Amino acid sequence: MKRAVIAEDSVLLRIGLVKVLEMAGFEVAAEVGDAQALLAAVEEHRPHIAVVDVRMPPGFTDEGVRAALSIRQKWPATAVLLLSQYVEERYAADLLATNTSGVGYLLKQRVADVEEFIEGLRRVADGGTALDPQVVAQLLVRRSSDPLERLTGRERDVLALMAEGRSNAGIAAQLVVSESAVAKHINNILAKLDLPKADADHRRVLAVLRFMGVGR
Repeated sequence: MKRAVIAEDSVLLRIGLVKVLEMAGFEVAAEVGDAQALLAAVEEHRPHIAVVDVRMPPGFTDEGVRAALSIRQKWPATAVLLLSQYVEERYAADLLATNTSGVGYLLKQRVADVEEFIEGLRRVADGGTALDPQVVAQLLVRRSSDPLERLTGRERDVLALMAEGRSNAGIAAQLVVSESAVAKHINNILAKLDLPKADADHRRVLAVLRFMGVGR
C-alpha cells in the first residue's frame, strides 16, 4: 500500500481528501495544515506522494509550492500533487523545471470528480504527470505565437492531452481515434519541435516542457 501525506489548511477539504485517498487504496500517514508541518511529515514518513495545497498559512501565497520544491530536492522519490483554487500555471512549470516525473497540478474542483481525481493521483504516484485541463488551456492561449504554431490543430490537441499526463490509449479514447493515429501525431509533434534524439519517453517529456515554456 502506498503512503501519502496531505497538506491542506481547510479542515473540511482535508477530511474529504483523506476519504478519497483511502478509497483509492492509499495509506494516509499524516494530514497537516501548514508547510512547515508538511516538511516534517515527509521527513518522518517518506511517503510515495504528498498532496499539497498551493496557498497555506501563514501568508496564504505560495507556501505550498515552495514546500513542494523543497520536497522534490530533498526527497526526490516522493511525488507531489499540488492543488489550487485558481489556475496559476507558473507553479506547474516551476515543479517541472526541477523534476519531470511524479508531478501533478490540479484545481481543487477536480476532487469532486472522484474517479478522475483518483486517476490523476495514481498517475502522479506512479511517476507520471497530471496537469489540470484548465492549466493546459491557458498555456495554449499564452503560447499562441512560438514554434508550437507549426503544429496542426489535431497535433496541438494531442500535445495538450500529453501535457495533462494521458497515455496514448487515454488520448485515443478522448479524441475518439485509434492508438496508431495518436502515435503518428506524436511522431509528427516530436519532429516539428526539433527535439534532440533520445528515448521515446524522454522526448515525450521534452515535448511537454517545450509546450509549457520550461527550459527554453
